[in-house]
Amino acid sequence: MIAALLKVTDLTVVHDGDGGERTLLDAVSFDLAAGEVLGLVGESGSGKSLLCRSLVRLLPSSRLRISGGSITLSGRELTTAPEAEMLAVRGGEIGMIFQNPSSHLDPVMRIGDQITEGIRFHQRLDAKAARAAAVDILAQVGFPDPARQYDSYPHEFSGGMRQRAMIGAALSSNPRILIADEPTTALDVTIQAQILRLLMDIRARRGLSVILVTHDLGIVAQVCDRIAVMWQGRLVEIGEKRGLLAAPAHAYTRSLIASHPSLPEEDMPAKAEKLRTPGAVPVVDIEKLHVRFATGGLFRRGAVDAVNGVTLRVMPGETVGIVGESGSGKSTLARAVLGLTPVSSGTIRFDGTDIASGRAVLGMLRRQTAMVFQDPYNALNPHLTVGKMLAEVLRVQGKIETAQIPARCGELLDLVGLGRAFLDRKPRSMSGGQCQRAGIARALAVDPKLIIADECVAALDVTIQAQIVELFRELVERMSLTLIFIAHDLAIVRNLCQRVVVMHRGVIVEEGRSEEVFSRPKHAYTAALIAAVPHIDPDKPLLAPSKMATPQADGVAN
Repeated sequence: MIAALLKVTDLTVVHDGDGGERTLLDAVSFDLAAGEVLGLVGESGSGKSLLCRSLVRLLPSSRLRISGGSITLSGRELTTAPEAEMLAVRGGEIGMIFQNPSSHLDPVMRIGDQITEGIRFHQRLDAKAARAAAVDILAQVGFPDPARQYDSYPHEFSGGMRQRAMIGAALSSNPRILIADEPTTALDVTIQAQILRLLMDIRARRGLSVILVTHDLGIVAQVCDRIAVMWQGRLVEIGEKRGLLAAPAHAYTRSLIASHPSLPEEDMPAKAEKLRTPGAVPVVDIEKLHVRFATGGLFRRGAVDAVNGVTLRVMPGETVGIVGESGSGKSTLARAVLGLTPVSSGTIRFDGTDIASGRAVLGMLRRQTAMVFQDPYNALNPHLTVGKMLAEVLRVQGKIETAQIPARCGELLDLVGLGRAFLDRKPRSMSGGQCQRAGIARALAVDPKLIIADECVAALDVTIQAQIVELFRELVERMSLTLIFIAHDLAIVRNLCQRVVVMHRGVIVEEGRSEEVFSRPKHAYTAALIAAVPHIDPDKPLLAPSKMATPQADGVAN
């Protein structure tokens, strides 16, 4: 029997609050062998990220503490190790890749210098040797021109390339274990496939052990050796992936598998389409839209077309999905529709009125539209409780009486599946999924005619994704809401949206009814996107490297 590299036994973490002690991790036990990839799955708040941080004793609050259990790395006990020893363990033996590279990469520090920092601290190399090692790592993680890109800053790269930089920073200390906490959550499917294949290639070359934290069972089915399932702070099931997926023992595991939005192998029946009123005015009418951004510096200026001649109409009550890779122009198009991004040429009409015709139109747009953003932490005010945030929106909108605002705030939280206890919670005390649901509640507070959801379920586990998708479906039906749903999860778009629009490099390359586009894609790019979707069948391989988008294509920011 192979000895465990990492052994966790009855690990318990508690929160010491004003109301007493509360258990957050309850006697968690598992082993990790050398070279093994363990998938850690569970819903938001189940304790996945807290478990990973506990392994390196980086608890996110001073009120949290390890109250019991053992963590041994190659026989060394980590729970009682002195801080000086833990400094060597963090990065040097256990590296971490975080969910949001934008929050964990220093925005004013060059990418290469951030990788060199770990090399110099753990490997004690001089500046020249450390730079050479950093350039080599950038090449290993897929940077097309590592020597030049060493001196670039995080904002100069797309999300996929920033995530590669995060992986490079984690590898810079040459760890034996890599903890990847939702490393592909915010990435489109082709870039996600690249990052997953990159992790597997690095694991094969370096003999790394990997703990892969994710809410996507398709990912763990594709790349992991074993799967561990967490629920309410407990590890409820662990086992070899094929056996666990084929015969899950715990009811929660069965619900996770049932909620996974895999693309169907056969054609699905067409979604019922509402009869359009003759002569109905489109809610959104876009014609020959161009949005250009300046590029270059003082002596070398240029422009890039983020949206290049797009024409699109969205009718009342319609649900339209927009899909495409990072940098394809999806979010830029959405922000232009809401008047948040200047338009270079072309027209956008909302309810028949050109949004460029005056301030009054923009005011009307703010009262009748809402957006749910991709990054829940940056989208919420960190200083306000959820209740105060919702009340602020309701007061500004002025659509209900002041005395009714507290009750309406509670109703909004009920709609998105948060308990009313969250009215007094601030974003820093909530998980990413909980913050995103609060963001959706804020959008609903506007009582909008149009909602644009920009990757709004990217950070949610599959069971909550299914609930939010069903919520949107009910809202569209009950309130005649019009929904533009931007996502990189094609399976969700397939299940929710009547119509799908595929964007690539600022252009719409394919558009049509969802069942037709997904069953019989006409454009090669659409077919590549569909092929890249991770499948819950562990014997269906990841997209072949030759069919994936190249890093060069992903090397510019959105």
